[in-house]
Amino acid sequence: MSTDLLFTYPESLASLSTREAVTDAVHRALVGCDRNDAPFFASAWAGEDVTFEVHDGDKKVIPGLSIILKAVFGGVGPMDTTHSIANVRVDVQDGADTAHLTATATAQHCPPGRGREPDGPKFLVGSQYSVDLVKEQSGAWKIKKWVLSVTWTQGDPLVMQSVRTA
Repeated sequence: MSTDLLFTYPESLASLSTREAVTDAVHRALVGCDRNDAPFFASAWAGEDVTFEVHDGDKKVIPGLSIILKAVFGGVGPMDTTHSIANVRVDVQDGADTAHLTATATAQHCPPGRGREPDGPKFLVGSQYSVDLVKEQSGAWKIKKWVLSVTWTQGDPLVMQSVRTA
């Protein structure tokens, strides 16, 4: 999706509660994907020493932000996508610098520029997220480890080919 929409998304938001700030890290990553905005996507992650796992019948571990950017964001970012989360639960203690978030998610994926085609190829994924986060010195919450466990899929799996081969 193009980043030339009328919306702007600041990296940090004022006056968030701890739970909202933890959740916002996941939202930054998802909005970054949906808007094909690599810097915004990267702002959600705690540096290079992070991991992204996909459990979809196989377990794929993608270590390091640079590889995540190439393999995941490089494939999904250019697509026409919407990622939505619900049933968000945040486990964080007062004053802690680590947190854990779980959520359910649905994500619609379409080849770049084809999202508005009613009969165009699409791939919908229902999944569970399990995310470990850390609080940086700046006070920003960032993703350390993200596990995406696929629950169900619908549509054309070939839409995701660019992600698998990136």
